[in-house]
Amino acid sequence: MSIDPTLLDDLEWRGLIAHSTDLDALREALGQGSVRFYVGFDPTAPSLHMGSLVQILTARRLQEAGHTPYILVGGATGMIGDPKESGERTLNSLDTVKDWVEKVRSQIEPFLSFEGGNAATMVNNYDWTASMSVIDFLRDIGKHFPVNRMLAREVVRSRLEAGISYTEFSYVLLQSMDFLSLHRDHGVTLQFGGSDQWGNLTGGVELVRRSDGDQVHAFATPLIEKADGTKYGKTESGALWLDPEMMSPYAFYQFWLNVEDEKVVELLKIFTFLDRDEIAQLEAQTAEKPFLRAGQRALAEHVTTLVHGAEETGHARAASAALFGGGDLRTLSPSTLAAALTEAGAARVDAGQEVPTMVDLLVLSGLARSKGEARRTVGEGGAYLNNERIEDPDFVPSDADLIGGSWLVLRRGKKKFAGVELART
Repeated sequence: MSIDPTLLDDLEWRGLIAHSTDLDALREALGQGSVRFYVGFDPTAPSLHMGSLVQILTARRLQEAGHTPYILVGGATGMIGDPKESGERTLNSLDTVKDWVEKVRSQIEPFLSFEGGNAATMVNNYDWTASMSVIDFLRDIGKHFPVNRMLAREVVRSRLEAGISYTEFSYVLLQSMDFLSLHRDHGVTLQFGGSDQWGNLTGGVELVRRSDGDQVHAFATPLIEKADGTKYGKTESGALWLDPEMMSPYAFYQFWLNVEDEKVVELLKIFTFLDRDEIAQLEAQTAEKPFLRAGQRALAEHVTTLVHGAEETGHARAASAALFGGGDLRTLSPSTLAAALTEAGAARVDAGQEVPTMVDLLVLSGLARSKGEARRTVGEGGAYLNNERIEDPDFVPSDADLIGGSWLVLRRGKKKFAGVELART
């Protein structure tokens, strides 16, 4: 298995190393042969999200450079949950965590290769944690953790006044034990994760040193922030989930299509496998003609394809064009159309209700604040039904106007659209 000597340079250029143990030692280790590394994912929800994707793609970069992944899904740590600054986590049942473990595993598997000389291995820390006695845990693991160091962790300090349970306080011991177990049983010498995990990452490095006297390595990727300094990963409807049942591919595509110009190059580096020249070209195009949104389009195409596949990306792209008048709405699949209209904001007319006029539909959908404003919109030529201009404010759609069996697509001007679902008996 050939090793790419430029890996660390590429990770640094992409801004993927926020913290690291001795960088020279890490560079040397990565250049000597296939390094066995691990990254962990706790099943604290039924889906992974944008932050998880950073780690998944980083693992893929390392594997493509010749290194060997161990992907840990935390059936044990997921029962506890890493401390949050906002307060105690709700503990999930064993059955719930087991179910989420399988969902998380299935989301990660398509991104990595499980064949060949540096095949990925999937592990679950419940396998080596569940049978361990409390006495063994305290003697073999707990004795290596000075309490003053645990108290110095930022998230612990922020929770001390309000209160933090011993359960969450001891999470760092469990995650550190993962590194020790994988090091002993599989020869793993590198762990990485998000920068909010840095205390846990270094805890594992220190536990291996104290227990076995070995040097191992760790690095942390940065937290992804918007231009205003707030966290990415949230949309108006919730987290940026990878599960298409929790966030439609259309909504996922739109998220990337609408990132700020100031952030698009950073996100292209982190979330795509485009090379330096390709990203430099997109950076130049974004600076010269930002209205074309070349960087955002490339970002949306590449990331949606990575997560949902080329076919769903094509559906999302077609829906995006059609909803703004650039394509045939009737060619869209019912599921894509429904997801897009629900994301934009949809109203409903129940079965048995009279079908509203165009003016009433504009008000019902939220595209106009009043009937007077709706009438002015129609009179000025700015009201569209299914991409056709409507000039009669009292126009009433018929069943022939329904798209996908139940939808009316309304648009005001060039950029504002919404859906109204007519429930049929």
